[in-house]
Amino acid sequence: MKYEKLLTVFEDFLLANLPKSKSYHPIFENALQDMLRAGGKRFRPMLLLLVVKSSNELLLKNSLPVALGLELLHTYSLIHDDLPAMDNADLRRGHPTLHKSFDEVTAILVGDALNTHSFNLIANAPLSSDVKIELIELLSSNGGIDGMIIGQAIDCYFENKILPLEKLEFLHIHKTAKLIACSLQMGAIIGNLGDEIALKLYSFGIDIGLLFQIQDDIIDETASTEEAGKTTSNDGAKNSFVNLLGLDGAIKSADKLAFGCIDTLESFDSELRNNLLILLEDYLFRHRK
Repeated sequence: MKYEKLLTVFEDFLLANLPKSKSYHPIFENALQDMLRAGGKRFRPMLLLLVVKSSNELLLKNSLPVALGLELLHTYSLIHDDLPAMDNADLRRGHPTLHKSFDEVTAILVGDALNTHSFNLIANAPLSSDVKIELIELLSSNGGIDGMIIGQAIDCYFENKILPLEKLEFLHIHKTAKLIACSLQMGAIIGNLGDEIALKLYSFGIDIGLLFQIQDDIIDETASTEEAGKTTSNDGAKNSFVNLLGLDGAIKSADKLAFGCIDTLESFDSELRNNLLILLEDYLFRHRK
């Protein structure tokens, strides 16, 4: 199955399985589906599916609920990240943020709902119980207090306080990179690629995630809101790589990580490398575009 077809299959599955509230609430179901319908790169679920594809294409259908669970959890994190108490952003995915389209209470509760429903999807996926337990453990750790949540907490707490590079990297490895790394590792577990490859993919995902964060900081500095599809020039009080290293320094750091990621890709077997490269080739040097 070619990449474009696989992406279409995932989008169709997403639209057919949008979360529903099953109640008489007049707006909550629309709010639940709003940011999912708004689109997005679907980067994390596609990483998972491409790793599975490189192992056994017959497993793709059974992997779709897990991929959707990843997308739901990522979408919840964006909704909460955009809240007035955090980034106070007006635009996401080229669309008004949820608290702008509806209200803040609805946005908080939709984020909560997408978070919990992501694990329901994985628990009910047509995979073995042992595999599902491992997937839930990984996602709850990397998307929770050992990953994204502590990263977000550090990011908010240390606004207007300059962190050294080592602590800045810790922040963004946890806030951004671990969920990307986890997506790759989850694909390896479904595809039964073995512990060595799974851990290598996780490490690769950390580098990809850190690269993406530096690129996002560069884009926040250099792109308009319309070009980025989300609120930009919004990192003035944040611990960003541009604020710490300057624009040129951030670009150099992104270059170094991008070339390192290419080296790691070359070390994978050809099927895995080629599948991942189809997705990643447009992203590795987006900070140079």
